[in-house]
Amino acid sequence: MFLLIAEFTRLFWYMHVPELEGTVIYFLGNQLRHHPWHGLHAWDLVQPFFMFIVGVAMPLSYAKRIKKGETHSQIFKHIALRCFLLLFLGWFLSCISAGKIVFFFQNVLAQLAVTILIAFLIMRKKVVTQILISIGLLVVTELLYRFFWVEGFDQAFTPAKNFGAWVDMQISGALSGGHWVSFNAIPTAAHTIWGVLAGKLLMSDKTYRYKLQVLVLAGIAGLAIGYGLDAVTPIIKRISTSTFVFASGGWTFLALSFSFWLIDMMKVKKGVKFFAIVGMNPLLIYLFAHVGGAQLVRQVVFPVANSGLSWAGELTVNIVASIMAAMGLWYICYWLYKRKIFIKI
Repeated sequence: MFLLIAEFTRLFWYMHVPELEGTVIYFLGNQLRHHPWHGLHAWDLVQPFFMFIVGVAMPLSYAKRIKKGETHSQIFKHIALRCFLLLFLGWFLSCISAGKIVFFFQNVLAQLAVTILIAFLIMRKKVVTQILISIGLLVVTELLYRFFWVEGFDQAFTPAKNFGAWVDMQISGALSGGHWVSFNAIPTAAHTIWGVLAGKLLMSDKTYRYKLQVLVLAGIAGLAIGYGLDAVTPIIKRISTSTFVFASGGWTFLALSFSFWLIDMMKVKKGVKFFAIVGMNPLLIYLFAHVGGAQLVRQVVFPVANSGLSWAGELTVNIVASIMAAMGLWYICYWLYKRKIFIKI
């Protein structure tokens, strides 16, 4: 979430300007951008991580509500309302960006609305059943892309000429910029389902060693399948191919296993609070940054950066101003955290 809000300050854009080519900063800036098509950058993992961790939190939240006396039916109504609001907010953010009413649902919030609902509907089923359903979603996606018959949209892995593009034409009558597709919510539901399973594992009475082993093995399996089948089905984030879901899912499991080992097993908690504070108000700070709040904060701090560093050049000033803006967004979360103000839906 911290990386998502930092993006709106244009920090990553300034890290990737031609003047920095060949430097470590340029390399990092490149990794903080989506891969143009076939391949995987670090930035392509942000949304899978987000969808996965939402899944991890679901069984914990469910158990807490059950303990308070809520029924499954009541929780389902809450989930349904939450998903509707996420879908609405994701849609409306697209309208704000376009400056007019459009029907695009590629936004992470709109995508989450679908993945959360699917994961919730099956979260009480057996582990094997949930795994099979998640794989089934990927198989269905693979078949639809490979064997879709409509002329002009029958090229599985070609930008704007695939099944996902056809679906968007039916929904909105136009294609989104960047070749993103709304149908991504179906295959990436696997990320949230796998997150639910990881959350249940962490809640179980199994030993720490056993939990770590399962998480690591799941991560290795995801990477092996995703990268191993890349020559057959290319890893493409923008249309969430099955290999992309497996590869990115592998990285999410490994990231969780590392965090679990470091924080729960080794008890290393220094620096964790910095990021946890942002995670306490993720929806609020994301919406605020998205609708212009990040640029507003940047405009406020820019004169300070410019006055103190104008001698270092325009690029340095812009990078520092963006870093200051990111910290300003963090401070908003900190201010809310200190006053125990948490905005949820």
